[in-house]
Amino acid sequence: MPRLSEVIAALDALWPADLAESWDAVGTVCGDPDAEVSRVLFAVDPVQEIADEAVRLGAQLLVTHHPLYLRGTTTVAASTCKGRVVHDLIKNDVALHVAHTNADRADPGVSDALAGALDLRVVRPLVPDPADRNGRRGLGRICELEHPLTLAELAERAAKRLPATAQGIRAAGDPDALIRTVAVSGGSGDSLFDDVRAAGVDAFLTADLRHHPASEARERTPLALLDAAHWATEWPWCELAAAQLDQISDRNGWGLRVHVSHTVTDPWTAHAASAHPSPATTLPASASRASSSSGAPN
Repeated sequence: MPRLSEVIAALDALWPADLAESWDAVGTVCGDPDAEVSRVLFAVDPVQEIADEAVRLGAQLLVTHHPLYLRGTTTVAASTCKGRVVHDLIKNDVALHVAHTNADRADPGVSDALAGALDLRVVRPLVPDPADRNGRRGLGRICELEHPLTLAELAERAAKRLPATAQGIRAAGDPDALIRTVAVSGGSGDSLFDDVRAAGVDAFLTADLRHHPASEARERTPLALLDAAHWATEWPWCELAAAQLDQISDRNGWGLRVHVSHTVTDPWTAHAASAHPSPATTLPASASRASSSSGAPN
């Protein structure tokens, strides 16, 4: 079995820490570099429910996309919710490693996984990394559809292919508008509107779209918007990352057992549709709610 330090070195090669944004907190949060690793769990959020799952699974390493302490801390006391996570992981010999914006900008990265889940062909990064001579790294992805879809059909596809959440998929624009090119960004994407407009795509699929940026984007261009749950747009990366580590394990003869958590940690748990939606803007019923894809969390 490999030591934790060997597995972390492999993960750092996939998602180098220097790709992370300056404000980010990536890397190993806890864990003994000399400890042996036989089982790894991938998840989006380092919350208590996921820590408990890692312990039940007998994992020695938990890899999450979101940081545990993004803004730092002065305490890991078990009287706090995040401190309890740290205590439970350490007591049960589970290391925690984070790949956040470094995984967003990697090749392949979070947005590649999102595009793959939606059967979109990646053309290039939305915001290229100037340090990448091959032009493959960066934030977001510009994609093409194999065949044009209406906005309503694309929303329905997203609802079916992404993991089910209470939010489902919200869309802004003419439901009958034809979509041929799509920009995607896993996680919060409304800071990228200028880049999306410059790309000249027909639609932008991301998460956490706020009222004013979305409203202004719709006023300025005919750009269609699709807003999914933050967690749902990033969960496909867990499957991609697990497959990458599986390949590394096979090449090195490590025999790792690599798992993906199907626990839904999106914070929203229910959705009530408006009583009197406008007929002119109502999407098909199947596109107004999220339904799970094969192998995705329910």
